[in-house]
Amino acid sequence: MIENKKKPNPIDIHVGSRIRLRRTMLGMSQEKLGESLGITFQQIQKYEKGTNRVGASRLQNISSILNVPVSFFFEDAPGESSSSGSSGLAEASSSNYVVDFLSSSEGLQLNRAFVKIGDPKVRRKLVDLVKALAVEAEAE
Repeated sequence: MIENKKKPNPIDIHVGSRIRLRRTMLGMSQEKLGESLGITFQQIQKYEKGTNRVGASRLQNISSILNVPVSFFFEDAPGESSSSGSSGLAEASSSNYVVDFLSSSEGLQLNRAFVKIGDPKVRRKLVDLVKALAVEAEAE
């Protein structure tokens, strides 16, 4: 039957994208994660695309290797209802923006450099600078 070739489940896609996000935040390759799990980097690719579903025990291993709780992979998952009763659409689009940002080379480099700045006053000034540049760019 053709119906067996369905699109990946949105939750599987989301979990995979969160695996990719965390792996890239740590600067870890697909090969390295695969080696740690005893699987190929191709299998990691399939997990990250949502093509293959990640089993519970494997997800637990991945969370341990990537040093995050299992719940990290389900944060802002599609269809997740907000506890406040609101639709949560603004929060979901906001988190997608963050994922897109951290998935870009520039975003990842900026994030890695930013977290190395120990002085909160310097970080605050840097945020103010970026905001000013963004306002200036919008005005053009």
